[in-house]
Amino acid sequence: MQWQCLSFDQLTTHQLYDLLKLRCDVFVVEQECAYPELDDHDRQAGTHHLLGYQDNTLVAYLRLLPAGTTYDAVSIGRVVTAPEARGKGIGNQLLEQGLAMTEQLWPGETIEIGAQSHLQHYYQRYGFEAYSEEYLEDGIPHIDMRLTK
Repeated sequence: MQWQCLSFDQLTTHQLYDLLKLRCDVFVVEQECAYPELDDHDRQAGTHHLLGYQDNTLVAYLRLLPAGTTYDAVSIGRVVTAPEARGKGIGNQLLEQGLAMTEQLWPGETIEIGAQSHLQHYYQRYGFEAYSEEYLEDGIPHIDMRLTK
């Protein structure tokens, strides 16, 4: 795996296309969820995009958001692994890389996420704790979780 963490301005047009296509393919098409994928957070100052490539193909992605963007704390969102890359541990590598990069960008900061509810136990393995009741976001059950450092 090759990892790159870039600001919006550092992304090439091909990288931007690839990450938007992966997000749309999974979140909109596979999960059948019509929602505003382009939410202006991608290009906000301080936002970073973590891209994971395997054989020059984008197979893993997440975005790192500064405090005050979607939560009061730093946040990780749009966590996605390509269907063909699942079951190979790439999702774990992605989250580990994301947590490491978050620590590098914002040392010691608490991280908050809006996790799909069925992934609550997955995020708990990394120290996240639920702090909200389950809620529907774009028709999918979610729960807010926090990793306090």
